[in-house]
Amino acid sequence: MDAILIPILVAAIVVIFLVATSVRIVPQARRYNIERFGRYRRTLQPGLNLVLPVADRVNTKLDVREQVYSSDPRPVITEDNLVVNIDTVLYYQITDPRSAAYEVADYLQAIDQLTVTTLRNVIGSMDLEETLTSREEINTRLRTVLDDATGKWGIRVNRVEIKAIDPPNTIKEAMEKQMRAERDKRAAILHAEGERQAKILTAEGTKQKDILEAQGTQQAMILRADGEAKAVERVFQAVHRNNADPKILAYKYLETLPHLANSENNTFWVIPGELTEAVRSVSSAFADHSTMGLPKNVQSEEATSDDTTDDSGTAEIESGPRNTAAAAADEVAKQAAAAVNNAKAEAEAARTPQVPGRGKPSTD
Repeated sequence: MDAILIPILVAAIVVIFLVATSVRIVPQARRYNIERFGRYRRTLQPGLNLVLPVADRVNTKLDVREQVYSSDPRPVITEDNLVVNIDTVLYYQITDPRSAAYEVADYLQAIDQLTVTTLRNVIGSMDLEETLTSREEINTRLRTVLDDATGKWGIRVNRVEIKAIDPPNTIKEAMEKQMRAERDKRAAILHAEGERQAKILTAEGTKQKDILEAQGTQQAMILRADGEAKAVERVFQAVHRNNADPKILAYKYLETLPHLANSENNTFWVIPGELTEAVRSVSSAFADHSTMGLPKNVQSEEATSDDTTDDSGTAEIESGPRNTAAAAADEVAKQAAAAVNNAKAEAEAARTPQVPGRGKPSTD
């Protein structure tokens, strides 16, 4: 009995072993390379696969999903002889499991070394500033070189990204100072632009104000001139309509003369030469009016100015330490008033009856 069970048990064990070694279940996104007696036979796809027991064996198991590989920081020398540490990130995918297993011994190490050499070639042709601002260009050039080199390895490099670029500490300090200087420069420029705009707006406002004030002054002067013109026109019309006597005009002329020296800035005043003629006209007017219908025995006195009349017919009163233009005007007004008063007095004396025994008034 025991002799029969032993062969059965041995046969069952052999069958179980053969079944176990001939069946291979491959997970999704995995690839198995099968070798038969040490030689590549085929690549198992996901699912249930049958292999030849003992003769076939699984050499490599590969993941065909996209994977990420981050390299350690590597020193790279730029064109301006600065050492910077650069670390990269690779996104790759196995497209041919057979080539990935048999064309290169360690594809990760090969990709890492190829990335470092390519990165040094690319960065070596750039200065530090260009390196910091040309990441997209560096990524594109790295991807192109790596994709061409890893194609025969059955690997496709999808993306290459530079994770960090670390310049030396001294360069970092210099860059920070430069950045602060640039910010201070921009702040100063903005401040200057603000002041410039403020000054421009202030000047524009002042200009508009001056223009408006000038226009207002112009309109006021025009209106004032129009009013004075109308007043003069009405006076002129009234004078001509009433046929005013020249003697009345001479009297108004004498009334107007003192106003010529009202200005505070007047230090020199010229007396017109016709002043004496006007005084003579006023005096004769009062004398003629007072002696109308009587014998002419009174003659008006003429005011003469021997020291103040020059060859051109004008008299000048120069301002001195105590004499001003206003005082000169007042003096002339007083002389004119005195002449008028004298004429009035003579007219009154002519109308008064003469007492017997007294002589006639003397005439000059």
